[in-house]
Amino acid sequence: MNTELMEALDILEKEKEISKDTLFEAIENSLLTACRNHFGKADNVHVEIDRETCDFLVYAEKEVVESADDVEDTCLQITLDDAKEISSRAKVGDMLHVEIKSREFGRIATQNAKNVILQKIREEERSAIYNQYYEKEKDVVTGVVQRYVGRNISINLGKADAMLSESEMVKGEVFRPTERIKVYILEVKNTPKGPRINVSRTHPELVKRLFESEVTEIKDGTVEIRSIAREAGSRTKIAVWSNNPNVDAVGACVGMNGARVNAIVEELRGEKIDIVNWDENPGLLIQNALSPAKIVAVFADPDEKTAKVVVPDYQLSLAIGKEGQNARLAARLTGYKIDIKSETQAKDAPGFRYEDYLDEEEYEDEGEYGSGEEYGDGEAYGGEEYGDEAEYGEEPAGEEYEEGEYGEPVQE
Repeated sequence: MNTELMEALDILEKEKEISKDTLFEAIENSLLTACRNHFGKADNVHVEIDRETCDFLVYAEKEVVESADDVEDTCLQITLDDAKEISSRAKVGDMLHVEIKSREFGRIATQNAKNVILQKIREEERSAIYNQYYEKEKDVVTGVVQRYVGRNISINLGKADAMLSESEMVKGEVFRPTERIKVYILEVKNTPKGPRINVSRTHPELVKRLFESEVTEIKDGTVEIRSIAREAGSRTKIAVWSNNPNVDAVGACVGMNGARVNAIVEELRGEKIDIVNWDENPGLLIQNALSPAKIVAVFADPDEKTAKVVVPDYQLSLAIGKEGQNARLAARLTGYKIDIKSETQAKDAPGFRYEDYLDEEEYEDEGEYGSGEEYGDGEAYGGEEYGDEAEYGEEPAGEEYEEGEYGEPVQE
């Protein structure tokens, strides 16, 4: 029993996650390579390895001929006299198994056999790492910052290194070596030098995966994240829906005293997160998406994917947000192109008044798109539950933020 070889194979299987069958195959190929280098050919050479004891046998099949004069190739033929020494029952024309002593191989043949085994181990190790991280594609992993490579960052994920490119970094984020961060795996490519893993800190799915890991109700399917809109490093809006009427979707995401959402905000380095309720009614959904601004009325066109929103005069800047961010994120969250006006402006603007729709049959029922009273007071969800408005809400802006249309009719 070859105990040393067995121990070596056990260690390789455990540390490199390479199966023993693959290693046995590599050893067989290395011995055949050594025979080919030593004898010049190995067409008639066979290798047998006992998988239980790790004992191996290398032999060549040779034809028995009458005398030395009949031997045309010593690698393929053997004289009867020599054959008798191996097997007393040998006779001319028989195919005899002649054992080859691997210890007799030269230094070069041995080195080549070693290289064959090492090459196979490297290939299998790269393949195992690729498969491991390919399964984690589109998921979040924790890595350790190693160093800056130009403007990019090399991140160690354990058994492989990932590259966080400048375009996938959040503007203003600075990382120190040995710092642990969570990243979203964008793509895993198999290259001759091993798997190439590209990761991101700006992808909207990063926030979604963080909520899945932090909120049990999302993980088990009770609460769903229906839509998400993100401006990395600044603000994220997510729309959630509960499949259980007894479970508050927003409350589940916020957690006790904001514990769950605060953990995610901390991981995202202070990025503000608005959590709103998803609704199949576009008027309700748009009102929720524009929180924390109060809404007077929403006139939505599901066919054109456009919406006209009326807000109180003092809420116009809040609804639009700093540099239009609140309205822009709401548009991306809902998939509607949103046009916002104050009550004063709406009086003289076509399409922003109830009377504009009363004459048309399809808009006879005002309740379809709602009014401020019907939809509630438009209070931002979680404003007091998980932090003050300065942290999670949108502070009222000045007059420099004017009303207008925001967003494209495309839902993420």
